[in-house]
Amino acid sequence: MRILYVGDVMGETGIEVIEALIKPLVQEKKIDLVIAQAENVSSGKGINEEDYIRLKSAGIDFFTGGNWTLNDSSILPQLNDPSQPIIRPANYPEGTPGLGYKYISINNKPVLVISLLGKIVGKDSDKPVDNPLNKVDEILQNEKATEKSAIIVNFHGDYSSEKVVIGHYLDGRVSAVVGDHWHVPTADARILPNQTAHISDVGMCGALDSSLGVSYESILPRWKDGKQTRNVLERKGPRQFNAVLIDTNDSGLSNSIEQIQKIIE
Repeated sequence: MRILYVGDVMGETGIEVIEALIKPLVQEKKIDLVIAQAENVSSGKGINEEDYIRLKSAGIDFFTGGNWTLNDSSILPQLNDPSQPIIRPANYPEGTPGLGYKYISINNKPVLVISLLGKIVGKDSDKPVDNPLNKVDEILQNEKATEKSAIIVNFHGDYSSEKVVIGHYLDGRVSAVVGDHWHVPTADARILPNQTAHISDVGMCGALDSSLGVSYESILPRWKDGKQTRNVLERKGPRQFNAVLIDTNDSGLSNSIEQIQKIIE
């Protein structure tokens, strides 16, 4: 199976990148499943129902979650519905709306997709989350009886140490562990010793000449002079697309992982 995991789709610019590239890429690379990180889609914070439908039409099959996923309440019905291909982090405390893992059937073969949140994630670092290692163990044990063609784990976090360690922790137990949240792709995509594909951060889709998709002009006064400013998403200039293409085998592990990076002028 060929699985494309697309980095954080950042605002309207990111959506336009997806609309321009995904369908031709799927045809060119013979991709079976497209997964995208969707926590920054709608004005950079969460994803609303309208953008969810729009991205599905553009070729996204499944949506993973992060710390902004619950920002827009219009997506809660989809997050709560096991048949809708969108999840929030699984290690939020019990009682949090939405589901943290779901299945999607590709060619009549079930693929399990799990999202996890790191212990430290920016301004949300003081919010309680369950231990991601214990949570993923619990999920894998609970779903052990279900025959799966692949298991994709998304790890949304700040610490590179956490991203690397969880990859090795799950090596040989899942098809891939894909990190995101930084919006800056790392150069460490590889197959781990027991055939799990891993990358610390896949990057983002959106404005290239920006700070993680945000305009420099909205950030510099806050950093340099201490002024209170709001982040403004960059809409001008070249755009970037960052993803990884993972080839899985009949054992449910991975043969290869390839970074795909494109610039649209």
